[in-house]
Amino acid sequence: MAKLIQIKFNGEEAQFSHKKVDRSKLYGSRKRIPLDPLGENCLRCELNDDGSTLIMTGMTSQGYFDNDINWIPNKELIGMDLSGKVLIKIPATLGVTQEASLCELEMLLDLAVDSIYQLEPEEVPKSIQTALESGKTLNFPFNYREDYHAESAYLILNEEGYFALIGNPVKPEWMELEQVVEESFENEVEDDNDDLDFEMF
Repeated sequence: MAKLIQIKFNGEEAQFSHKKVDRSKLYGSRKRIPLDPLGENCLRCELNDDGSTLIMTGMTSQGYFDNDINWIPNKELIGMDLSGKVLIKIPATLGVTQEASLCELEMLLDLAVDSIYQLEPEEVPKSIQTALESGKTLNFPFNYREDYHAESAYLILNEEGYFALIGNPVKPEWMELEQVVEESFENEVEDDNDDLDFEMF
């Protein structure tokens, strides 16, 4: 059984099972399948630079190598920020109770949503349900698996049930002139010689 999303608010805990929401589950999906002259499915492949080797799906993969072309296992890789400082991995939050804070729904306007989860309540105290029914949202950290960056989750409740919106807060940047230009017409001098002369055409 998958680990639950667990939060604590005002000393009370709520637990939810979850499944990811995507477009194919909502609207279905279509897949274009190329067929050969006999009606059989075609297999995707790529011709190598030597002009004679066909590379089929599953025959290649990505990896990291040192200067001597030795493969480096993922467990030996480390994360670093832009300044070269080593980053510490953040544990997964699933199955671990996370402290939640009450927020206004307007906070979602500044959230770049990466994924949405439909939640099935396993245990929800009345106080948490009442807070969500009042039009508020609960914010808590979310990390599906151990990683170097934890995202922000917002728990909401509507007519369709409980949902968790996962993403990263963004700060809008307003584009404006650094200095407002003030137009002045005091120095303009009327020139009577600017009358239009139709004979010039």
